[in-house]
This record gives sequence, structure tokens and C-alpha cells, in this order.
Amino acid sequence: MATYKYRAKKGPGETVEGGVDAKSEEEAIEKVNQMGYLPILIKEEKGSAAQTATAQVKSSVRIRSREITIFSRQLASLLKSGVPILKAINIISEQSEDIRLKNLLVGIHGSVREGATFSSAIEKFPNVFPPLYIALIRAGEDSGALPEVLLRLNGYRVKQEEAFSRFRMALAYPVLMALVGLATVVFMLTFVMPRLMRIFVSMGQDLPLPTKILLSISQGLQQWWFWIVLIIGIAVLILRWESNTPAGRMFLSALKLRLPVLGKFILKAELARFSRTLELLIKDGIPILKAIDIATPVLGNEVIKDQLIQSNKDLKQGGSFGRSLKNSKLVPLFMSNIIIVGEESGKLDEALAEAANSYEQETEEALKVIMSLLEPLMILVMGLIVGFIVIAMLLPIFEINMMAK
Repeated sequence: MATYKYRAKKGPGETVEGGVDAKSEEEAIEKVNQMGYLPILIKEEKGSAAQTATAQVKSSVRIRSREITIFSRQLASLLKSGVPILKAINIISEQSEDIRLKNLLVGIHGSVREGATFSSAIEKFPNVFPPLYIALIRAGEDSGALPEVLLRLNGYRVKQEEAFSRFRMALAYPVLMALVGLATVVFMLTFVMPRLMRIFVSMGQDLPLPTKILLSISQGLQQWWFWIVLIIGIAVLILRWESNTPAGRMFLSALKLRLPVLGKFILKAELARFSRTLELLIKDGIPILKAIDIATPVLGNEVIKDQLIQSNKDLKQGGSFGRSLKNSKLVPLFMSNIIIVGEESGKLDEALAEAANSYEQETEEALKVIMSLLEPLMILVMGLIVGFIVIAMLLPIFEINMMAK
């Protein structure tokens, strides 16, 4: 099926232009006639609107997650109000101010208009719609409850985005403080300290030990700053390269879980995310084996992923998912026990919701505690560093005053 551009008469003095999808020029003329227009010009376009939009979106940068969340909510509202899906997509496309989202929706609209299902249409954009999103949409189409599924999916995405937003906001102040403190220390060591030291050294006086240490650090920064920056840059590149290899990701994931305080926080945050995702998938009718396959890649820690994959293999072989997790030293007993109860009672989605609620509450409280401790700790560390610098700079002055008296 191709897209034909047309120019037609709508009335005695009015001309309209547009496009229709048809198998041939004759069919395009027939469709224009059915719209009540008199065709003047029919011309086949080189590529369909769906193909053009698909190529544009696939070659463009990623669309923000927030935009897709808003689209999901708007689409759910329109479908719930009885608006056909084609018209709903077109309405959202027309009011969108983001050209990338507009191109995406044009591509989806074109695919659906050509006979594809909505889930098949969004499947063409894997850089925008993750497997979780596609699976839930397909389940909603099969059950005839697409608006309800979209609303649940929107609620899930909103919760995930809010969690990430809280985490970023909590880190913003400590990171800014660290950067400002580091810049202050470097400025004092590379610009202020050398000028004062020239005065002290010219007096021929033996400097105190703290001042000598500070002078050595200052001279080292001035002489070796290029090599210091180069070594740090190489270390960052090596770390990034290692994080892109399976062995490197596994090592870094294991290292994160061994960190004091932060390790348990990361574990609970990942388990909360997995539980919430799996609950949503099971609630929408997706089989447990497929649901675990979809939910596992959502996680960011490779060690936890590996354990869940192993437990899923045990489940495929006829075992229990919860008992397999219980045999693991990684997953807490609360998580494994509540899944076992859910499996035995046939209410696994409710058990997962309970686990997700519990871990989400614990991680939120832990985040507040960590941030409340991190800020004064950073102030204390920066105060000690700056205090040492100030004392090291003032000690020679005190000694000069003592000698003058």
C-alpha cells in the first residue's frame, strides 16, 4: 500500500490538499471521491507517511520518557471516552509541540491505518518503547481492556519517574557542594598558597610541618597537574569501557552491593522495581514465565539479574520461583517467603504488590537518612580540609609574631 497526495475541489471556489493510502491510483481516486471531493491531481509519494516517520524517529535522538508517559495518559483518557484509536493518536499528534514525538505518532498512525495493531506499530520503535510497554499494550489489546492497561502503565511509569527524580534531587546538593569545595581547595593550593609561600621562604625561616605538607601538595599540583588530569581521564575511560563488558558490569554490580549502607539500599531499590514491574505484568494477564523474562531486564544490577534468571530457569523446569530465591544468599527472606505464599495461594500479583510497597517505603526512608547524614558529613570533611589549609598558612605568621616579641 502506497500514499497518494491529492489536490481536489471541495466547492466552487475551494481547493483542498491531503494524502490517502491506497493500493493503486484508481483506488486513491475512489477514496477522494468518497470524501466528497472532486480530484484534480493524484500523485504517488515515494514513501508512505508511516515509513518516512519511522525512519525519522529511528535516526533521531531518544524521546524523553516523560513525553511517552504523558502520551500514555492522554491516549488512555481519549480511548476511555470512546474516541477511536486512530483519531486519538491524530489528536495527540496535532497538539504535540515536540517534533520528535509528532513524527513518532505520525508513524504509529500510518501503521495502524494500514492495518497493523497498536502494539505492532509501537514495536517498530524499540528506542522509544521498551519490551515491558509493548507486552502490556499487547495484553490490553488481547483482553479488550487497552484503556485500563494504559492507565495502569501510566501509573507505573509516573511512580518510577518520581523515584528517579527524588534520587536526583537528593544528590544535587551534595554533588554541588563537593564540586564547589573541590574548586575552592584547588584555587587555594594553586593560586593563593604559592604567593604566600614565596614570602615565607624568602624570610629563610624553617616552616612548620603542616605548612611543609601543604607546600609539597601545592607544588605537586602545579608541576604535575597535566599528568594528574591525564591519569584521571584514563581511569574514567577504562571504567566506562569495563562497564560495557559483561565481566565489567558483573564486577561493578557486585562491588555496589558490597558497599556499606548503600549496598542494602541498592538491593532493596532493585527488588522493589522488579516486584512492581512483575506485579503489573501478571495483573494484566501475561504468563509468569514471560513476565519474569520481561521484568528482569528492567533492573540495572547484573548480580541481581543473574539470580532472577537462574530462579526463572528453575521455574521453567517445574520448580518454585520463590523457593529458588530462598536458596539464594542475595535475596532477603521477606521477598522469597512472600513470593512462596503468593504462589501457593494463587495471588502472586498481590504478594508482589505487598513486597513492592514494603521495599519502596524502606528505600524512601533510607534515602532520607542517607541524605540527612551525607550533607553534614560533607560539610565536616570540607571544613577539616579548609581548616587544615588555613592553619598551615597561618602557622608561619604566628611564629613570626612570636619571634618579633
